[in-house]
Amino acid sequence: MNDAVVFGILMLVLACIFYTSNSSHPFWKKFYKFIPSLLLCYFIPALLNWPLGIINGSESKVYQLASQYLLPASLIFLCLSIDMKGIIALGPKALIMFLTGSLGVILGGPIAVLVTTKVFPGIIDATPDDLWRGLSCIAGSWIGGSGNQVAMKEIFNVPESLFGTMVVIDVIVAYVWMALLLYGAGITEKIDRWLKADTSSIEHLKNEISAYRTSIEKIPSTLDLFILMAVAFVGVGISHWCANMIVPSLESISPQLKAWRLDSIISTFFWIVIIATTYGVLISFTRFRKLEGVGASKWGSIFIYILVATIGMQMNLKQVFDHMGLFAIGIIWMMVHAILLIVVAKWIKAPFFFMAVGSQANIGGAASAPIVASAFSPSLAPVGVLLAVLGYALGTYGGIICAYLMKAVLGV
Repeated sequence: MNDAVVFGILMLVLACIFYTSNSSHPFWKKFYKFIPSLLLCYFIPALLNWPLGIINGSESKVYQLASQYLLPASLIFLCLSIDMKGIIALGPKALIMFLTGSLGVILGGPIAVLVTTKVFPGIIDATPDDLWRGLSCIAGSWIGGSGNQVAMKEIFNVPESLFGTMVVIDVIVAYVWMALLLYGAGITEKIDRWLKADTSSIEHLKNEISAYRTSIEKIPSTLDLFILMAVAFVGVGISHWCANMIVPSLESISPQLKAWRLDSIISTFFWIVIIATTYGVLISFTRFRKLEGVGASKWGSIFIYILVATIGMQMNLKQVFDHMGLFAIGIIWMMVHAILLIVVAKWIKAPFFFMAVGSQANIGGAASAPIVASAFSPSLAPVGVLLAVLGYALGTYGGIICAYLMKAVLGV
């Protein structure tokens, strides 16, 4: 199907979701009390992909468009009114939960392999040597991102066919987990009460930014909107331009970076996200910050929702049934990650926001961590970006540790 048609369908889906979610009809009010609108933005495109087969997520280029252009633009929009002092005042719990998520991935791999091979022997159609090597790619991805995933492939010489299968496991399990986090964002108050969490710093930050937005809000003129779009997409252009200069320079020293296990930063997308976020933070200290008054964060949210829909349409649930043994490992692995996060969050009384964003900064990286953060409040998106960037730095190291633990469990 033509991508223009695919994009039109996605926009129609998003419009219908937001029309019904803002309806005063009793049915829709009750429906959205239990089902967050953001979750539907994710799952309806997935259903259009499979089983309905109306769109083909694997062939469409709409996601590449959204991730390369709309994601950096949304980060700039959402960073325009950023309150750096407020983010710093959130305290160390966000970092603790992120590192807990990383530890959950490192320990979850060998535990999942041990449980699956002992409880369900013969369910996995792969040799022990291929298994731990292939799963190392998931470990790298779930702590850092796609760059770290490719780094694991090269370090452990993972065959192309096996790598492709691991990507499927990675994507499906990660998407299902993201859906659960988005659902949790809709009932965050109940979860925080159970965790006995102190959310005062988060609420203070949201209230500060909300008050600032109210003080500068006005009806935008055509000139205002042109300036707003220019500020964002000039930043997107600068991000791509700088990334295209930095990556070739890093490739010239790739042997040294590989020796230091830092070759995962040889990624254009990594630098686009870093530079766009930095640009957004820098202009938040200028008069351009007042562009928040003409709808900067609203445009950022729109772009985020479009990105969510394009991510959702790539999910093909049919593939779950083709790799049940490996999916068993992936599910148990994610359960270990989740349980460790819940235990630590309960122990230190961390808000669910820190747990969700700390997890997604590991599992999803820079593309989806700000989405989960935005589900709580658009003003909190930069927290997700900052933690995801840290994941890029730790992903290769964590992936290597996890890989050797899985190798030891399998006795290879």
